[in-house]
Amino acid sequence: MRIRRLPAVVVALAAAVSLVACGGQREPTGSGTAAGGRLTIATGNTTGNTTGVYYQLGGALASVISQKVTGYRATASETGASVQNIQGLVGGNYDIAFSLGDTAADAVKGENSFQTKQDVVALTRLYNNYTQVAVRTSANINSIADLKGKRVSTGSPNSGTEVIARRLLEAAGLDPAKDVTAQRLGLPESVDAMKSGSIDALVWSGGLPTGGITDLTTSLGKGVKLLPIADLLPKMTEKYGSVYAEAPIPAATYKQPGDVATIVVPNVLLVRKDMKDELAEQLTKTIYENLDALVAVNAAAKGITKENAAKTEPVPLHPGAQKALDGLK
Repeated sequence: MRIRRLPAVVVALAAAVSLVACGGQREPTGSGTAAGGRLTIATGNTTGNTTGVYYQLGGALASVISQKVTGYRATASETGASVQNIQGLVGGNYDIAFSLGDTAADAVKGENSFQTKQDVVALTRLYNNYTQVAVRTSANINSIADLKGKRVSTGSPNSGTEVIARRLLEAAGLDPAKDVTAQRLGLPESVDAMKSGSIDALVWSGGLPTGGITDLTTSLGKGVKLLPIADLLPKMTEKYGSVYAEAPIPAATYKQPGDVATIVVPNVLLVRKDMKDELAEQLTKTIYENLDALVAVNAAAKGITKENAAKTEPVPLHPGAQKALDGLK
């Protein structure tokens, strides 16, 4: 029966993603613990175009929730991504938040960007984020160490991309504050800066494919390449644990000459601990009952699987989400 209903959901999403995402400019209500009302989803950044997977999937998820969860209307909010999302979630500005797994781990431990432990829990693990380092071919950059002295976009302030960009630079023996000319740009601005030649490289952590990177590689062709960075994984793992892993960016993703070995980190969907069990359960079930609708908006959602759903460590699962996931097995 779900397959028969899917076309109506997908058709609605085509118009709803952009409309729902615009709701991010409204003041969020933080009504996630109410017995109905509005839910605000913290996603990622964009400036006039949907270049990030968080933003696209956040809009799609908001549309699905609005259609399928009785009594609730969801909107997706444009943000600076992971760190800002968690800060806003804890502060009551958002009810649901996308985050990179490494940033979420820091939050529950009260480390790095977070001075104290944050009261957040997970609804589910999502897809993996691929660290995508794009460099201008003319800049003669063949490794992260070669970024020394270069102009590099390290991502939006307080984003998960910025976190991993700094860690990569440090793993390569560079000081992010001194050895590169860092530009703290969102993805759309980073792509534009690469096209104009005002930066030499950008770091982006996102799903495959990411529209902005597709735009960049299509526009510049052989003038840009993706950098293999998997050689830094041992140092990253030594310092930050097993949250990072190695995986290839398939050549066909961005029409590159070959697969690019990179570092991946899982995404998680977070809520506050005080969200009611019934709502957390219903939201989690809704995600897995409508995966096809999310995939229709961005192929990265293919990486959201029942098998990996509960693997959110060290971030604990919400009890309601755990109940929902147990019921899916």
